Amino acid sequence: MTVSQTDKQIPARTLPECWGHRGASSRFPENTLASFEAAMRDGAEGIESDVHVSRDDIVVMFHDPVLTRTTDSSGEIKERNWYGGDGMEHVRTKKEPKQAIPTFHETVELLMRPENQHVKFNVDVKVQNDPARLFRLMHKTISSHDDWETLLAPRILLGLWHPCFLPHAKDHLGYCKRSYIGNSVSVARKYFWQECDTFSMSFGSLTSAEGQKFLKDAKAAAKRIMVWTVNEPAHMTEAVRWNVDVIITDTTQVWLDLRRNLQADYDKSLAQHSRLFLWTSPQYYTPFLSVYGRLAKKYLENVAGPFDSALPAIQTAA
Repeated sequence: MTVSQTDKQIPARTLPECWGHRGASSRFPENTLASFEAAMRDGAEGIESDVHVSRDDIVVMFHDPVLTRTTDSSGEIKERNWYGGDGMEHVRTKKEPKQAIPTFHETVELLMRPENQHVKFNVDVKVQNDPARLFRLMHKTISSHDDWETLLAPRILLGLWHPCFLPHAKDHLGYCKRSYIGNSVSVARKYFWQECDTFSMSFGSLTSAEGQKFLKDAKAAAKRIMVWTVNEPAHMTEAVRWNVDVIITDTTQVWLDLRRNLQADYDKSLAQHSRLFLWTSPQYYTPFLSVYGRLAKKYLENVAGPFDSALPAIQTAA
């Protein structure tokens, strides 16, 4: 008895995972438990969030070094206490529904619920942090959980912008996977290639010829590629063409719905989204990308020191 071609089981196409950028932040206040939970309910395989440390040693999930943009309060996080009458535990988001700032401890508690133990956690380590202090505090929280070495640590991905964080990550959180986060292919290659198995790249940085070569080389070296922040369906389908491993998005529902359509009819769904934006959007032209990359590197070096000064410590820790 022969099996007809139409009756054969065609293997499902592997499409990029969905990781919620600051949770499902298009619908809920960014970097809040409500946003994280919404992304998980949508079906995201991971969430991404940022960390800073308060004056009284509480690790908080927050993007900016100051509170002003997204909350009803102000001031630098590193200068504010978490506890007390004027502590950040009482701060609420401007965006509705108003939410508290979650701590790293609370976020890990959410991830350790039985129904969430499949969800991965990309911790975006902001460059304003003291790495040794931050990573010690994070380890204290992580290691306080039963079976953390098997149930929690393998799901945590440390995202690093500056190479000076690498030795401290290896010293204090050596059990966590590490990724480079940024928009510079040259920085990724020079400072992070040997130390990271994942590269979390801005969408624009991969649109150039240099970016496409980096994608090819990363795949050949079995490196994982994450791309951020991808909110438009046309950009999502372009990332699919690149064969990336993870799409980080504010619009988790949009990518998950599109992914289902691609799985059902790949060619038809892909053809519905034009690639014209690659030629009509100035931000994807090489001169713009080059200037933007240099400015970003200059900012990081102004905060945490020259990248090259980190090389001896990286080489010693290797």
